Amino acid sequence: MHQITLWRRLLAEFLGTALLVTAVVGSGIMAVELSPDDVGLQLLENSVATAFALGALILTFGPISGAHFNPVVSAADWFLGRRSGTGLTIKDLGGYAVAQTLGAVAGSILANLMFDLTAVTFSTKERAAGNLWLGEIVAVVGLLLLIFALSRSGRASVAPAAVGAYIGAAYWFTSSTSFANPSVTIGRAFTDTFAGIAPASVPGFVVAQLVGLLIGVGLVVALYPHAGDNADAVVVPHEDTDPARRA
Repeated sequence: MHQITLWRRLLAEFLGTALLVTAVVGSGIMAVELSPDDVGLQLLENSVATAFALGALILTFGPISGAHFNPVVSAADWFLGRRSGTGLTIKDLGGYAVAQTLGAVAGSILANLMFDLTAVTFSTKERAAGNLWLGEIVAVVGLLLLIFALSRSGRASVAPAAVGAYIGAAYWFTSSTSFANPSVTIGRAFTDTFAGIAPASVPGFVVAQLVGLLIGVGLVVALYPHAGDNADAVVVPHEDTDPARRA
């Protein structure tokens, strides 16, 4: 099997993460405009748009890069697949994380511009509290368990719907509204809108997400000892087996 060239995978991760954050931020702005006096309805509109967009983006970019769009997922993929030689290399992991973070920032800027706002407006929405960090840990652990359970059981084909559904639901059952992604967290600091997070609150969220990564990987290993054998199918299979298509 010949893996798709790194630059193409990094471009897919950049574009996918950018469009994901554009969907998160843009739908949040639209929700406030459409339902200015109902925060619950705003969250519903935001979560539904995000879930649908995430599923569509996984279908679009998954065959190229796996559609991680998240350094936590990429790090778990590298760690679990390192012994069996599947999944990402350490070089890939670094490239994925950079592409995802730059994409997330670009996505916030794009959403701001689409709604005629200043390109960069750092958020003033404080999200710093222990219960919110706990929510992030729960969101990340659940996401990793879902993704690796799907890949280990040969059901990666349903990942677009399953992952989108999980993130949409986690908006509601976690106190933090499930950022569950360090790059997306950083990107959302660049917009002072419904989906924003104050820059000072970003480190706490990222630390909680990394704690969730450690716990999630530990549980994956305990529940699925051979999960690393299928690391090349995270989030969806992303290796090209047809030499004619490896342009």
